[in-house]
Amino acid sequence: QVQLVESGGELVQAGGSLRLSCAASGRAFNNYAVGWFRQAPGKEREFVVGISYSGDSTYYADSVQGRFTISRDNTKNTVYLQMNSLKPEDTAVYYCAADLNRSRRYLSTTARDYDYWGQGTQVTVSS
Repeated sequence: QVQLVESGGELVQAGGSLRLSCAASGRAFNNYAVGWFRQAPGKEREFVVGISYSGDSTYYADSVQGRFTISRDNTKNTVYLQMNSLKPEDTAVYYCAADLNRSRRYLSTTARDYDYWGQGTQVTVSS
């Protein structure tokens, strides 16, 4: 079992920055990859970025490449998402999720590959 709790979402102006956190508990944190997804009203949940269990590998969606940075601190059981140059189209509920499949040799962008999810945190970017 893994419990994930996101925090850090809030209202910010376009061009601003936010840092989201995903605090994990339960199963050993350094045993699984973590992904961030987001879902805007009326849209499907979409992949944002993923990080491997060790933190050595990351993969970004094109829409956030160069603006967002994912990192993890395995001593604090926390994954961070630094979001810079925010745009109104970044407005969504952001979720972190854990992929426990260690045999997977890539960072999945597919929501169904993730086994545990947090409750989400709202990010709103005003124009």
